[in-house]
Amino acid sequence: MRTRNLSLLVALCAIVTCPILAQADSTPITIRFHDHRWEPLSLTVPAGQPLTIRVLNDSQETIEFESFKLNREQAMTPGQTIQVRLPALSPGSYDFYDDFHQDVPQGSIIAK
Repeated sequence: MRTRNLSLLVALCAIVTCPILAQADSTPITIRFHDHRWEPLSLTVPAGQPLTIRVLNDSQETIEFESFKLNREQAMTPGQTIQVRLPALSPGSYDFYDDFHQDVPQGSIIAK
């Protein structure tokens, strides 16, 4: 009887938790470029879960969101917003930068 109750409890927990895990990928994290800098400069995200990052170019210049470690690169015109979909990341740090402006500090995405 205890085994059956435990099995039902585990099944119920799985049903309740699955929508939360699926939702994690559908809610984008926002990175904004303005005043010649990224905001926030550092993001911490859960490792092992796919995610979407929304990148907004709120500046008056063309920029390039680039990350060698994430294998992503896209030029963005002033006012443009892009969606960057990422697979589940392994724990670690992944830099991003504006390749058109080398003086802009690099940002980082930290998967934990």
